[in-house]
Amino acid sequence: MTVPLSLPARPPRPLPPWLLPIVAAGLCLLLGLLAYQLLFTHYLDHQRRQAAQHLDAFALSLEATLNRHESLPGLLALEPSLLALLREPADPARIATANAYLEATQQGAAVAATYLIDADGLTLAASNWRQPRSFIGHNYAFRPYFRDAVANGLGRFYGVGVTTGEPGYFIAAPVREAGVIRGVVAIKVGLETLEQAMAGTGETMLLADADGIVFLSSDRRLRYRSLSALNGETLARLNETRQYGTQNILPLADAALPVNGPAPVRLALPDELRREYLTVARPVGNLGWQVVQLGRPDEARGAAFTAASALVFAAAFALGLAAHFQHRARRREELQRINDALESRIAERTADLTGKIAALERTEAILHETRDNAVQAGKLAVLGQLSAGISHELNQPLAALQTFADNAAALLARGRHEEVGDNLQMISELVGRTGRIVRQLKSFARREADTPQAVAVASTIEHALLIVEPRRRETAAQIAVSPFAPGLTVIAEAGRLEQVLVNLLLNALDAMHDRPEPHVEVTVRDETGQVVIEVRDHGPGIADEVRGHLFEPFYTTKPAGAGLGLGLAISLTIVESYGGTLAARNAPDGGAIFVLSLPAG
Repeated sequence: MTVPLSLPARPPRPLPPWLLPIVAAGLCLLLGLLAYQLLFTHYLDHQRRQAAQHLDAFALSLEATLNRHESLPGLLALEPSLLALLREPADPARIATANAYLEATQQGAAVAATYLIDADGLTLAASNWRQPRSFIGHNYAFRPYFRDAVANGLGRFYGVGVTTGEPGYFIAAPVREAGVIRGVVAIKVGLETLEQAMAGTGETMLLADADGIVFLSSDRRLRYRSLSALNGETLARLNETRQYGTQNILPLADAALPVNGPAPVRLALPDELRREYLTVARPVGNLGWQVVQLGRPDEARGAAFTAASALVFAAAFALGLAAHFQHRARRREELQRINDALESRIAERTADLTGKIAALERTEAILHETRDNAVQAGKLAVLGQLSAGISHELNQPLAALQTFADNAAALLARGRHEEVGDNLQMISELVGRTGRIVRQLKSFARREADTPQAVAVASTIEHALLIVEPRRRETAAQIAVSPFAPGLTVIAEAGRLEQVLVNLLLNALDAMHDRPEPHVEVTVRDETGQVVIEVRDHGPGIADEVRGHLFEPFYTTKPAGAGLGLGLAISLTIVESYGGTLAARNAPDGGAIFVLSLPAG
């Protein structure tokens, strides 16, 4: 019988590290999109509520204006002088009396006009009887307000006057005698003040009739436009009643205007490009009118985008913080596991060594000798590693010494003894500076305490330029030092600060070895409590893969034999020992910038 082998369960494969940031970014973007939709809807609702409040206030004002004159025609119908004129329409005295009464009523009630129409629709008297375009003698039997007053006891109508050409709101009531309708009293109310109030709101507001025709608007260009295309029956009725005179009623936009829609719509109003509009409407009055506000959702969209962006950044920060703490927790668990394993191994080894104490005592002398040899070998290895760094740091002043020595010999041969003395003085200073470099490297290796003090920035830069002069001539480069305050000082040591500047200048020159016109710029500025020195080259800049290792010891991008990669590491250690910083970045127009910041002296 064959027993099947059972393979151990394979642990789940962890996700690749590069996938987690993509998933996190996708979640943040999805959250931002959902938040944007919700916030945009919220801000639109808020904008819609504000628009509804504006429309409510306007509707109340309009209805109050219309209702204020609602009962006036009925009261005028009770006037005996008007009934008397209807009985004897040809009597001049009664015409004059009726005209005077209607004129006084029109002025007292502050309406546009009042007039009396007989049962056939002919106007017998009017408040504007003195004016050239008086209503007297005109027949208005075709007007809906006349027909409604005769049929229903009250007529309401808005339209353009066929006599004056001026729009207005007409209200009419019948004049009865013994239950028989003898005529109709009508008044005309102007709504110009309401249209001015609409224009003063700063919003695009429309007042449309039951057919959707805009007859009042905050923008006069939108007058006598329809919310949607009119059918033939409606056009025929408008032509019959001459409600809007000879106006050619065209659609308001390139598409039917929806009102109270859930989302903004894109429309092209007259003389405008297609834009988004939020349409909010409210019914008003007794004739099927509605007041419409066309709002722009740009502010709501911008506020939603800003809030959603802030939420995305907050979510990204929270995810990053959670990942950081999770990583720390994993590191702690790993360290604890390693510590437990070490303690277990130590315990096992201790138990094992308990029985070997005698053997250890016999080999103690051999161990002492071996340990001494190992320590000595370690010292030699360290000295071997530092020897390359020492030669790297001493090559520049030694090259300068050779230059000054050659110059001194040449000057001596020419009899220019004063300049020979200056060269010898510079040689002496370079010898002293060479000794300081050796002492600084020795101090760095031993981690000895330094003695920082106020150091003049100008003289330090000058000495560093002298050291790198041979290399500058070799590369045919130009080093420009921008003017700065001559009295600037920093808390440092002159030799070590020169060492840092020499490293930065040499790196800048090396970065431009293949450039046709190498150029290095040195700038100094005084910030609050800090002096910042920037060394900029015009080379290829710092590659992304190099930036993270820039200040690591023995990391270099130079070819073999050109450097060990100790210069920037030593420079960073020196700068940080003075409480300063050393950083690098790429210039926007090319090249690298090394920024040295030290406490002001």
